[in-house]
Amino acid sequence: MLAYRLTAPDLNALHLFDEAIPEPGPTEIIVRMRAASLNYKDTFYLAGDKGIRLPRPTIPLSDGSGEVIAVGSHATRFSVGDRVVGNFVKDWLYGSIPEHAVDSSTTLGHGIDGCLADYRAFNEQGLVRLPKNLSWEEGATLPCAALTAWNAVRHVRAWETVLILGTGGVALFALQFAKALGAKVIVTSSSDAKLARAIDVGADQVVNYRNNPEWHQQVRKLTGGRGVEHVVDTVGPDTLERSIAATARDGHVHLVGLINPAGSVNPLSILGGMVSVRGVRVGSRKMFEEMNAFIESKDIHPIIGHRYALDDAKAAFNRQLDGPDFGKIVVNIDN
Repeated sequence: MLAYRLTAPDLNALHLFDEAIPEPGPTEIIVRMRAASLNYKDTFYLAGDKGIRLPRPTIPLSDGSGEVIAVGSHATRFSVGDRVVGNFVKDWLYGSIPEHAVDSSTTLGHGIDGCLADYRAFNEQGLVRLPKNLSWEEGATLPCAALTAWNAVRHVRAWETVLILGTGGVALFALQFAKALGAKVIVTSSSDAKLARAIDVGADQVVNYRNNPEWHQQVRKLTGGRGVEHVVDTVGPDTLERSIAATARDGHVHLVGLINPAGSVNPLSILGGMVSVRGVRVGSRKMFEEMNAFIESKDIHPIIGHRYALDDAKAAFNRQLDGPDFGKIVVNIDN
C-alpha cells in the first residue's frame, strides 16, 4: 500500500512509502481509504520547534473516509462494503473525553496513524458510518471540523442568533448547521469576497472586521442592541473579549480557535453579561453519529474548496499553510 509518513515537523519531511497492506486483528476493520481532508490543526505538525512534534514517523491527517474490505474475527459493528469514517479520537465513545485521551495518544494522525494512506486498520470502535447522502470526498471532511462545529451549535434554537467568526472549516460547518437548525446567522471576515460567499451559503448578515475593528458593536447594532445568543469563536483568544461583548445576556461563547494565542479577558465582562464561555474540543463517537443523522435528515453537503490527488499531497499541505480560499481541502486517495 501507499502511505505518507511525516518524519519530522517540516513539510520536506513528508515522504511517501510503499508498505504492506495490514491484516485485521480480532477487533479490527481494514478500510480501503477513498479520501482524506486537511484541517488548520495539521499546520501545527509542520511548524518546526514551535509546532507539535510527533512521537514517531506517523501517517498524518485525522480525517478520512473509505470502504470496509476486511473484518476481524471478533468485530461485529461493520461488514465488508460498508462506507465508514474514522472517529477523531478512536476511543472517545460518549460523554466527556477520557482522561487517558487528553494527551492525543489515541487521536488519528497524532498518537496513532492517520488517514493519508490507501489502506488502514482501525479498531472497530473508532469508526462511524458515512452519511448516505455524502460522497467519499464529503465524508472525509467530517471528523474534525464538522464535529467541532456540531458540538458548538447542536443546542441552538430556531429563534436564536448565532455569530460565527471567520469562514474556515469549522466556521462554514457551523453556518450550515445553525441555518439547518433554523437560527439566524451573522458571519465575520476580513474579506468581502468570502463574506459574499458566506451569504450564498446562507448567512443572514455579515461584518467585515477589517473595516469594523470594533465589530462587536456592529453585531450589537444588527441585533437591535440585544446581542447574539451564541458565538462560535474560531479565532481566539485575542477575539474572546469582543465575542463576549457581542453576546446577549445569558448567552454562550463556544471557544474553538487558537489561531492567535495572545489576549486576555476581563472576568467582569463574563459576570456582567452572565455569559457562559465553554471550550470545544471535537466530540465523541455518539455525538458524531448524532451529527451524521442530522446531516442525512437535512441533506447537508460539506463545502469543498480544493481537491488534490494522492501523489500531490504536498501541494494540499501547501494550500493549507497558505490558507484555503473557501471550503475544505481534500486529497482523493482512490486512484
